Amino acid sequence: MKPNDALPNTSSGHPPMKLLRSLVAIPLAILILLPKLAMAGDGHDHGEAAPTATGPALPRFAAVSDLFELVGVLNGKQITLYLDRAADNSPVTEAQIELEIGGKKFKAAKQGTDEFEVVLAEAPQPGVLPITATVSAGSDADLLAGELDIHEAAHADEAAHAHSWKEYAGWAAGGVAVLAILLTVGRRVMSSRQTRVGGVA
Repeated sequence: MKPNDALPNTSSGHPPMKLLRSLVAIPLAILILLPKLAMAGDGHDHGEAAPTATGPALPRFAAVSDLFELVGVLNGKQITLYLDRAADNSPVTEAQIELEIGGKKFKAAKQGTDEFEVVLAEAPQPGVLPITATVSAGSDADLLAGELDIHEAAHADEAAHAHSWKEYAGWAAGGVAVLAILLTVGRRVMSSRQTRVGGVA
């Protein structure tokens, strides 16, 4: 055997098969990982990170005085109220609460042990609503004021979600195109080698 017989034949100008396989494997790996990246982007990552809320935070307001701290959380037409003593943050379980929203007055009803509830005629429109609360608990009475700031967060989240999926679709299309090109090149290389081997034989 001549010394040159042990060396691979690279004089043909075609890429070695190992290199070709590596190039084909790259877009395949991208296509496999794309669904996992999409799931992670949608909050489906099951790693050690703590799960985060997928929806927008509910609008809320806070009104504080020397006697009371009132927090309200809006969910559609329903406002859930939490009343605490300002001195020690202890919950007030028995109280009379009346809210004035946009010139209309609503009397709160007790729900559970330390919650109160107001049901509006309809869900408020986006914007800033001034709220005045009249609170009476035992011998204490006070007037509290706050603002309920309602944003169109849900629409912004939907737009961001659609934009992210468009990016994933673009990546997938690019990976498919690269894969098709590499497969075509690979077939031509194999066909050329088979023709050359047949001619030698």
